[in-house]
Amino acid sequence: MSFSLDHVQVVVPPSGTDAAARFYGDVVGLERIERPETLGGVGAWFRAGSQELHVSEYEDFAPAPKAHPAFELAGAELDVLAERLAATGAEVRWDERLPGARRFYSFDPAGNRVEFLTRA
Repeated sequence: MSFSLDHVQVVVPPSGTDAAARFYGDVVGLERIERPETLGGVGAWFRAGSQELHVSEYEDFAPAPKAHPAFELAGAELDVLAERLAATGAEVRWDERLPGARRFYSFDPAGNRVEFLTRA
């Protein structure tokens, strides 16, 4: 069998889609793509390379304490994004414990942890 990752889904509280869309689209810089109307509900989809990030509203929302998407960026883009996130007031928490990578964690407006990294 051959696998590849198609998408990752994160959930936000009711009425949280607009704030998440601003974060993932405007601040992080992911391309917003069309979400099929046939799915119903509320949410937003984004493209990250050949994978997708799906954001959906969930009535009983609670941010996951460990689960998170991780986005890989090229070299200096990591620092540019860290500065852009910090300028919006988002937390930027650097973590140097992963050998062969530079990375930091931040949080979307709903409190979901998001990792950004570059490999050496």
